[in-house]
Amino acid sequence: MNTLRRFFSYYKPYKGLFVLDFTCAVVAGLLELAFPLAVNQFVDKLLPGGDWSLIVLACVGLLGVYLLNTLLQFIVTYWGHMLGVNIETDMRKKLFEKLQKLSFRYFDNTKTGHLVGRITNDLNDIGEMAHHGPEDVFIAIMTLIGSFALMFSIHPTLTLLTFVVIPFMVWIAYHFSRKMTGTYRNLFHKVGDFNARVEEAVGGIRVVQAFANEAHENKLFAVNNGQYRITKLLAYKIMAKSSSITYMMMRLVSMFVMIAGTWFVLRGELTNGQFVGFLLLTNVFFRPIEKINNVIESYPKGVAGFKRYLEVLDTESDVADAPDAVAVSSLKGDIRFRDVSFGYEQDKRILDGIQLSIHAGETVAFVGPSGAGKTTLCSLLPRFYDVTDGAITIDGLDIRQMTLESLRRQIGIVQQDVFLFSGSIRDNIAYGDLDASTEAIWEAARRAKLDDMIRELPDQMETEIGERGVKLSGGQKQRMAIARMFLKNPPILILDEATSALDTETEAAIQQSLAELSEGRTTLVIAHRLATIRNADRIVVVTEEGIAEEGPHRELVEAGGIYARLHTAQFGPS
Repeated sequence: MNTLRRFFSYYKPYKGLFVLDFTCAVVAGLLELAFPLAVNQFVDKLLPGGDWSLIVLACVGLLGVYLLNTLLQFIVTYWGHMLGVNIETDMRKKLFEKLQKLSFRYFDNTKTGHLVGRITNDLNDIGEMAHHGPEDVFIAIMTLIGSFALMFSIHPTLTLLTFVVIPFMVWIAYHFSRKMTGTYRNLFHKVGDFNARVEEAVGGIRVVQAFANEAHENKLFAVNNGQYRITKLLAYKIMAKSSSITYMMMRLVSMFVMIAGTWFVLRGELTNGQFVGFLLLTNVFFRPIEKINNVIESYPKGVAGFKRYLEVLDTESDVADAPDAVAVSSLKGDIRFRDVSFGYEQDKRILDGIQLSIHAGETVAFVGPSGAGKTTLCSLLPRFYDVTDGAITIDGLDIRQMTLESLRRQIGIVQQDVFLFSGSIRDNIAYGDLDASTEAIWEAARRAKLDDMIRELPDQMETEIGERGVKLSGGQKQRMAIARMFLKNPPILILDEATSALDTETEAAIQQSLAELSEGRTTLVIAHRLATIRNADRIVVVTEEGIAEEGPHRELVEAGGIYARLHTAQFGPS
């Protein structure tokens, strides 16, 4: 009941549209019931009378009814689908907004293809159910009752004999509907796997072709494609059983009415017109059964999709604003890690009891073996994940007492793997400040040493860079990311292996831009190339046991510890 209540809550903004659609559908259904009665009167009264003027007048009246019904059918088809599309759009907006709020941990454990399936295929089916579901069920019940009443007024005995089949048909509908719901939930899961496989293969096409592994990818795709095919065929098999049994029963009922009706006509209990009218009402009586079959097809898909939609909507983000969180601005950047512990899994900690102070305006570099927790430590600062134990403060205030939006606006991040959006150079630089003026965007590009390259392009700032910046070199991508940061102008900066993927010459040029970017900011640098951090105010050596060493470059080299060994490994004895 709670699921139904939540589903119908999406109709509230569109009550007027729902009433219009529903009313027109009801009136159209009632007019359909009137046609067999008109034929009954036509055969029994107008034909024997032979009055052509009355016959023509009756036909004109019937034509008027058909024209009205045509208009009603147009309203039901167009405006009814508009109702479903509006509800689908609202749900998609709500789902997308929810995804924007979920933490990194959720996306770490969820395939992108599954999320794409939920926001596209699932919601398409929900939209169809939103339009057809309540309407078709109500019209089916109303038409069954209406046709029963009219048939009963013509011949009660024949009516009761005809309607004996109804309970069995209801049982068939319920039985197959339950089967279909489970099958479609499985089908949607297969669609998610299917989408994930396509996304990985297309997104990694350069890697695939570089390793000449097209045949391997074809095999993997064939597995997902085959599983999807089998599940879909199972759904169609259930659908075919339901429709075939229903069709056979309807035809048997028609034969029964023809035989029994003929017997009643021969006995004088039915007129010819009543017999024809009863036969036509039998066909009207079949339409709600066909509607129920349509519901059996669409309802399970819609219900399965809505349940999957609610699964995401009901997911509690483990990183969220506290009820008393405050919006912060103009932070100085005085950072404290106080006995901080964290693990991606409950039984395995990456960081344990970290104590660290970073002064405002200080540049602190983190070095150490891969997997020691350097990136994790910096990911806790903008609350991509929340600490398991301990606390992180900025300017003396626990970051969990700050709103996420205001905290993250105070922190800039430049990573090794720069993510650029499809669109123009302007769009990507402006991502640092969506309200920035053209002059500010050009100034950010100049400070990132990107303006000369842009001016050489035919479309300059409006140049399209392709998906994920595929048309740009690695150095140009990094400069774009740096330009974003100049535009964002945050007091705290995190540089995560920002130049490790670049050649030496490009790295040196980018380092100049990064040095300018870091001026006057609290800067956290994660690096494996020690040459890039020699001028840091302090270097923190992170190992699996925690913080092993910290101090200036020269002091750590002379101490002969872990950092000195890393330095010797990269540069040799000096």
